[in-house]
Amino acid sequence: MERALLGGGCFWCTEGAYKRMKGIESALPAYAGGPDKKPNYQSVCSGRTGHAEIVEIMYNPSIIDYSTILDIFFTVHDPTQLNRQGNDIGTQYRSCIMPLDENQKNAARSKIVEMQDYFAKEIVTTIEEPINFVIAEKYHHDYYERNPAQGYCMAVVGPKISKIRQKFAHLY
Repeated sequence: MERALLGGGCFWCTEGAYKRMKGIESALPAYAGGPDKKPNYQSVCSGRTGHAEIVEIMYNPSIIDYSTILDIFFTVHDPTQLNRQGNDIGTQYRSCIMPLDENQKNAARSKIVEMQDYFAKEIVTTIEEPINFVIAEKYHHDYYERNPAQGYCMAVVGPKISKIRQKFAHLY
């Protein structure tokens, strides 16, 4: 198994996009990127911790590679929105890739350049160190699966997941 750390706005959307895909062992909501050693949802949502809502993805590279993981990432969110995704506003919703080694860092840089051709605005996705990484509270795990009728899930998460499942149908 290999590991990827990605922040694409609200972690409920990003987590849901990777769930149930072939080759994905797990996708868990998490926080990383800020100086606070013990972030939690309330502190991260305040925007004062410097952390981003991210997802830790454990995947089998013989089934799905890092490049495809990044393709999904650039499809599930708008990487041209600085410190926001739609109505979710703040640095905690920034678009970021947190590579775990030089290969991932180089792949992330290349993918940003490649994906720029698909966006009219400049991609603002950052490449960051995953400092002070913490898995989010259990009540965030599988949030969309457990709450599909919740307003935010119906209006925001569900449509993003549908888009991913259509575009990457071969992975389901």
